[in-house]
Amino acid sequence: MTTVIKYLPLGLLLAIVGACSSVESKSPEHLLGYAERGEASFYAAKFQFRKTASGERFNQLAKTAAHRTLPFGTKVRVTNLENGRDIVVKINDRGPFIPGRVIDLSRSAFSELADTKVGLIDVKLEVVP
Repeated sequence: MTTVIKYLPLGLLLAIVGACSSVESKSPEHLLGYAERGEASFYAAKFQFRKTASGERFNQLAKTAAHRTLPFGTKVRVTNLENGRDIVVKINDRGPFIPGRVIDLSRSAFSELADTKVGLIDVKLEVVP
């Protein structure tokens, strides 16, 4: 029997691993039901694979986000208030630090809610189990 080993570039490997494990954490029970409204933006491409505040590498393909205060690992449903689309993301970074913005999403997560050309969207956040 022959074993075939394929080598992947580190960036591609991290993207695959991150996308597969993006929403595995459990939200703290005392935060279930927490809700917030404001603007959402998304990370610039230059942050790809940089370490987040939680120590994870940032991945534009993962369903992750930055929030100023929610604990790392918290799962949040983000709903676009204009079109009703929603997505669940895992908090793994801190920010945004711009008035009015409540969450920074990965590009992939943002694109499920709206066209990235709009840049900012009005959203509702809800902590989910």
